[in-house]
Amino acid sequence: MSLYKYSFWEVLKHAFSPEVWEQVVPAISETMYMVGVSSVFVLVFGILLGLILVMTSKEGLMPCKIVHTVLGAVINCFRSLPQVIIIIVMLPVARALVGKSYGSNACIISLVASCVPLFARLVESSLLELDKGKIEAAKAMGSGNFRILFTIMVPETLPSLIRAFTNAVVIVISMTALAGSFGAGGIGYIAVTYGYTRFQHDLLFATIVVLIVIVQAVQLVGDTFSKLILKKRHLI
Repeated sequence: MSLYKYSFWEVLKHAFSPEVWEQVVPAISETMYMVGVSSVFVLVFGILLGLILVMTSKEGLMPCKIVHTVLGAVINCFRSLPQVIIIIVMLPVARALVGKSYGSNACIISLVASCVPLFARLVESSLLELDKGKIEAAKAMGSGNFRILFTIMVPETLPSLIRAFTNAVVIVISMTALAGSFGAGGIGYIAVTYGYTRFQHDLLFATIVVLIVIVQAVQLVGDTFSKLILKKRHLI
């Protein structure tokens, strides 16, 4: 149903019809697959790069100006590119890695390349907020660098890291919708191909509802885990 032929309320009502959701439900599984796999890679590589940035900074546990400068420059290069540009640039890379430049697996390459640098910077910011006094006290007690990192820095900033990862997952979700216009499949493909190109606005409204629900669920889970940790530490 199109807004050019029917009223807004008629189209909105039809967006919740079984006919529409028969097309939307399969796309949800594709989107969740892309979001789930991409989020795992973002979590692993984002934390790894964030820890390296903090460890090699001037006031870090293992200062190394060359590593910190080069890695920071590479991360900033990826962060400076709009999401659409990253998707286009990563198409040849996806073709080389998965054999094709379209589909869910190819989209994951672009999602990871776009969101890992962002999450790495969020991890860095969270770790740098830690009170330096705790680190100095651990050093005075003879703790090693990696012991300080994994027993003090990461655990102390865990609520902040969870909130940062939640934000990163939300960005991954938004990028899956954008990647739909490049043949990635999922909710974005339905919204662009049917909702925009073919003027089936009832399908477009259905995809909007799905994206809102997914984002709200992710945000709720992230906030809940973060608050549970804070409550356990009697900080709220």
